[in-house]
Amino acid sequence: MMSKIVDTFRKLHANPLPLILANAWDAGTARIVENLGAAAVGTTSAGVAWSLGYIDGRTLPIEETVGAVQRMMRVLSVPLTVDVENGYSDKPKVAADNIMRLVDLGIAGINIEDGTDDPSVLASKIEAISTAVAKSRTSLFINTRSDVFLAGLAPKAKLVEESIRRAKIYAKAGADGLFLPGILMPEQIAEVVSEIDLPLNVMAWPGLPDVFALAKLNVRRLSAGSGISQVSFGTTEALAQEFLKSGRLGLSANAMPYGKLQELMG
Repeated sequence: MMSKIVDTFRKLHANPLPLILANAWDAGTARIVENLGAAAVGTTSAGVAWSLGYIDGRTLPIEETVGAVQRMMRVLSVPLTVDVENGYSDKPKVAADNIMRLVDLGIAGINIEDGTDDPSVLASKIEAISTAVAKSRTSLFINTRSDVFLAGLAPKAKLVEESIRRAKIYAKAGADGLFLPGILMPEQIAEVVSEIDLPLNVMAWPGLPDVFALAKLNVRRLSAGSGISQVSFGTTEALAQEFLKSGRLGLSANAMPYGKLQELMG
């Protein structure tokens, strides 16, 4: 059953338009996204962390992630891919063990990042995860997030070159996809796509071409990242601030009706 879900998820990277992931952060938001017709749901590690009272950036305990994923899997029927940051460990074996806890829950894929680590660190984790998945006779789509653009890990003139170099290292280790948040320019995207054998995933960002232009560039996946969760938390802050100040609750036309939410979660 799990292999079928992963196969379904893998095929979503071969459609004419990129797979669009409106990243969720809990069971409720995952259910809302699925109900809108999403072919798959992805998590935002930042949104998950904030919703559980942690800062983003490798601080969320694996137990909290497991719990969040369990709750999402309970309400979802479409494939779920989970942002696992760095695998919650610097050690490949521990990272693989952590990921297998999520694989056992039935997830279809993961995002695992390099951050400021040397590429060899992530490559070792990919190898360990691939080995663990193979031993368990399951399957998993391993999407590697490289922060070359996002964190400026190379001089501007070398960002594309460094991204391609890392992509080849990760592909050799067993990665199934490359996520390059922060890449925007069509010529840069085209160059990366032409030089790698992995489907390219980009993140929604001001200045990024629209989904149809991305399709022409052979981008295979588009993620919202933490954006939707940031808007949601911002709306919560604004409503609560007004209520605490005046006692008035300014519900907007965007508020979901109580009955609709009951129906969705039922």
